[in-house]
Amino acid sequence: MGCLYYIREKYVRRWRHTPASTRPSSSFSKNEASRLDDLMTVATTTTSKSLGSTASPPSLPSLYEERGQNLRVFELKELRNATNDFSRLMKIGEGGFGGVYKGYIKPADGMGERIAVAVKMLNQQSLQGHKQWLAEVQFLGVVDHPSLVKLFGYCAVDGERGPQRLLVYEYMPNKSLDYHLFNRILAPIPWKLRLQIALGAAEGLQYLHEGLELQVIYRDFKASNVLLDEDFKPKLSDFGLAREGPSGEKTHVSTEVMGTHGYAAPDYVETGHLTAKSDVWSFGVVLYEIITGRRSMDRNLPKNERKLLSWVKQHPADSRRFSMIMDPRLNNQYSISGARAIAKLADSCLSKNARDRPKMSEVVEILKQAMQADDDRPPERIIIIEDLNTNLEVEKEDEHDVDLVSTRRRMLHLAKLTEGANVLRRKTLMQMKAGLL
Repeated sequence: MGCLYYIREKYVRRWRHTPASTRPSSSFSKNEASRLDDLMTVATTTTSKSLGSTASPPSLPSLYEERGQNLRVFELKELRNATNDFSRLMKIGEGGFGGVYKGYIKPADGMGERIAVAVKMLNQQSLQGHKQWLAEVQFLGVVDHPSLVKLFGYCAVDGERGPQRLLVYEYMPNKSLDYHLFNRILAPIPWKLRLQIALGAAEGLQYLHEGLELQVIYRDFKASNVLLDEDFKPKLSDFGLAREGPSGEKTHVSTEVMGTHGYAAPDYVETGHLTAKSDVWSFGVVLYEIITGRRSMDRNLPKNERKLLSWVKQHPADSRRFSMIMDPRLNNQYSISGARAIAKLADSCLSKNARDRPKMSEVVEILKQAMQADDDRPPERIIIIEDLNTNLEVEKEDEHDVDLVSTRRRMLHLAKLTEGANVLRRKTLMQMKAGLL
């Protein structure tokens, strides 16, 4: 609740110290104060339980009151100028919250070059919009981690056009993981870069779950919410659905089921009981998207392949068919053993029983080990041929796999022919240099 008093007092102080000739109308100021008073009433209702216990960890509003002062309160005029009056040419995205525009703002001290930012404008027809706007201000005003998008500030104005709610983030030039992973026009993301992105995102979730005085449950982890900076380093964005985790002896938070279909944990969907393990499930879904290059749900695929999790279950990590689910755009440029390890990690995240899912700190450690193992292995081409040799010896027992064995035998034969041709080519070049030909 303290964060809202802070916002309100900041507006009141700014209005009182503004010359009378340049002040907005008195009715506008009363409306603004009334609106913020209403917000404080909502916040009091939703956080009364956490504020009423002296033994519980600090609440989100109290943390915001301590740390939220670094956020800038932008004038609507300033953001209009920054985005060329929210021009369509500056629009870079659209979501349930509203439109997102690229813009340029001056630094807080007014010195130096303008900074590129992303300005998200609340859709006034959105029923959940204002609540999500407030959640983003609160959470991003408290958190601080390299794997979380930075919030520069916000704008809250009640004017002739109705309530205006905007957020100003750091600009992420490489868009989202979703954009690169599923866009068939762009060059595919290499395997090692995919693992680095997965690790960065996992570290962001670990920080939310285990790195703060209170636990934060993200509740909307998906590929489109993993933004990429100029170096393709990931940052989690869109905290509109984030919630404080359970405190004290509580095991979960009871809440309305929200999130994105295909990413929400089944236990959360069935019961409304939200825990940090709900985020772990969502992370497992995205891991399989990274492995396969497919969305969690794709109605353009054959019926038995539309649901990603149902499809990959037919190709377990330890099975002979596992390589069939690997993203073909990787062109076999990956370690098959490393990919199996990542798939097993995804499977553990997708355990039906939430208690059996690992903590995000454990996920981070396993990812680091898998990446290290990848770095220590021989060249990929040798790995692939060795794996084919192994498969050829064991797959003859299954009549259903006869065609697959035949196909892989041809692949192995072609690989050997290619190697033989390369050896002959090198031998011929050496003879030419020696003057023998």
